[in-house]
Amino acid sequence: MTADDVRTVTDLPFSVDRTDNEWIRLSDGTRLAARIWRPVTPEPVPAILEYLPYRKGDGMAARDEPLGTWFAGHGYAWVRVDIRGTGDSDGVILDEYPRQEQDDGLEVLRWIASQRWCTGALGMVGISWGGFNGLQIAARRPPELKAVISMCSTDDRYADDVHYDGGCVLAWDMVPWHAVMFSWNGLPPDAETVGDGWRETWLTRLEETPPFVTEWLTHQRRDAYWKHGSVCEDDAAIECPVWMVGGWADGYTNAIGRTLEGLPGPRKGLIGPWPHSWPHTATPGPRIGFLQEALRWWDRWLKDEPTGIDDEPMLQAYIQEWVSPNEQHLDRPGRWVEETAWPPPSVMPEQLYLGDGALVGEPDVRLELAHTGLQRHGMLAGTWCPYGPEADFPPDQREEDALCLTFETGPLPERLELLGHPRLHLTVAADRPLAFVVARLCDVAPDGTSLLISRGALNLTHRDSHEQPAPLTPGEPVGIDIELDVLGQAIPAGHRLRLALSSTYWPWLWPSPEPVTLTVTAGPGSWLELPVRPLDAPDGDVRAYAPPETAAGLDVEQVSHEEAFHLIERDVVSGRITMTLNQDGGGEVRQVESGIQLGEIARDVFVIVEGDPLSAAMESERQVRLSRGDRHAAVRTHSAMRCDATHFYLADTLEAFEGDDKIFERTWERSIPRDHV
Repeated sequence: MTADDVRTVTDLPFSVDRTDNEWIRLSDGTRLAARIWRPVTPEPVPAILEYLPYRKGDGMAARDEPLGTWFAGHGYAWVRVDIRGTGDSDGVILDEYPRQEQDDGLEVLRWIASQRWCTGALGMVGISWGGFNGLQIAARRPPELKAVISMCSTDDRYADDVHYDGGCVLAWDMVPWHAVMFSWNGLPPDAETVGDGWRETWLTRLEETPPFVTEWLTHQRRDAYWKHGSVCEDDAAIECPVWMVGGWADGYTNAIGRTLEGLPGPRKGLIGPWPHSWPHTATPGPRIGFLQEALRWWDRWLKDEPTGIDDEPMLQAYIQEWVSPNEQHLDRPGRWVEETAWPPPSVMPEQLYLGDGALVGEPDVRLELAHTGLQRHGMLAGTWCPYGPEADFPPDQREEDALCLTFETGPLPERLELLGHPRLHLTVAADRPLAFVVARLCDVAPDGTSLLISRGALNLTHRDSHEQPAPLTPGEPVGIDIELDVLGQAIPAGHRLRLALSSTYWPWLWPSPEPVTLTVTAGPGSWLELPVRPLDAPDGDVRAYAPPETAAGLDVEQVSHEEAFHLIERDVVSGRITMTLNQDGGGEVRQVESGIQLGEIARDVFVIVEGDPLSAAMESERQVRLSRGDRHAAVRTHSAMRCDATHFYLADTLEAFEGDDKIFERTWERSIPRDHV
């Protein structure tokens, strides 16, 4: 699947006018920079806001242009605003999702609604960060905000984001994502937009913008820091209609069911086979005409037109068929189904008990099974939040399964379809006070190929609460519950289901400070509950989605590419294992119209020595280059994390260059106590 599968529309209903920069002045004098696409019409129109830290003028300009043009061409103002302290806006950004960001967003909505070209009816849309703040601002109930489309986002910042998984430190993305923001926050605003004060703004940001990871790692339990911005703390606060959109390959999909179940007002969910991408451009596909579907949503809630979208069932979900596991998928075969509520009313839970290496319908043994996790387990996990097909997805899991305590069914006599969360209850003991369990559910083909379909983890000190963890008593059995990631998956007849358990999962999860042996008590106290969708359940009257559309984008020139690779190296003598990820990020690109040229190089390295969890360490390097005319800027960062038995150690270095001159360099070093991890 390529970009050619998306039809570029040229015969839009309205001509489009684009304002490259409009200043929105806030009550404290801060100016936020906006790029605005508007239909050419004397009549006021509704407006759609996307509110991001990702630099409207350069970083996201190529992505924003077709979106803004398409929606403006269909009668909406599309407003892209740089968050305070990012891009061309004034100020300094201090963290993700602070109260200030919401407060500013409320003022932005009021400003847009007051413009003569706006009807006063506004929507918010966004993927990831913009999906987060759309929900967060909706919970503030601004009267101007009539509806939200939130893609690849979450209602719970602790449960489903790049920082923690089941109370475990998410090593895979916490530092790498911090490294992305650390480097991009160090770039200057555009001098041609900001004017004479651009360099002063840049130097202030370099001096005052902190490394975000410090705050994230300081809060290792679900405290007030994470509750802020987690709209699940008060679902009833969101009254406007919300459409939650995501994909089975994304890291944020669990939130869709929770919001469908918890929000009080009109809401819908859409889950496709997609990664962290818009559904009309995502790989793997099938892609859908999502912009057309979004237009139906906005027409209903911003124009009060009867498009029928609010009469359709609450959830459209894609049931994926078996594919041979691979790091790259262009398409996932499957079909669309509809459900009227969440949890899906058609789903019937089915319980399988853990036996002696088996998953059985009735408990047939009571047996204690011991397993010591190996530190190399997890090297074939795939990325936590895939963006596309390049070496992002989990490969064949047989090698991983062999390192685990496994339980599996016999060959299935008939096809099995799953929609929802698998849930695992275990009676388990650990020989150390600090330990976690990771569970993977795999579809095993007759030839032995193992396809990962769901997983979940739990820090065992969080067995009763993510807010008040308590150490284990070594050797004492406890009952625990793990909710695995939501899935929509068909298992063919003749395949088997395999449950794999371990106390290690590097570099997905930061290891416990000591090697851990788990003892699982098989029998009536340990079971797996599957969300079975009966084969005779009605699929619903699913409308065929139109082919994906877009509008013309910016004319760009590819200047250079950086080789992308994902390399695992193992020294069998020392036991040292190194994983290196080199990410292209699109290479260096020049916008023909503006002359802006932007490029990024990203490399992440994860290291561990077998048998020594305290050897876990990682480094993230980023280089970002930005130029326009005779102005050239670059930022180079290095972020590292390591540990001992009692502390995590962070080190960040940022260097900034204007032309060939280094104008800033600083290193931050911190030690942060381990808190029950």
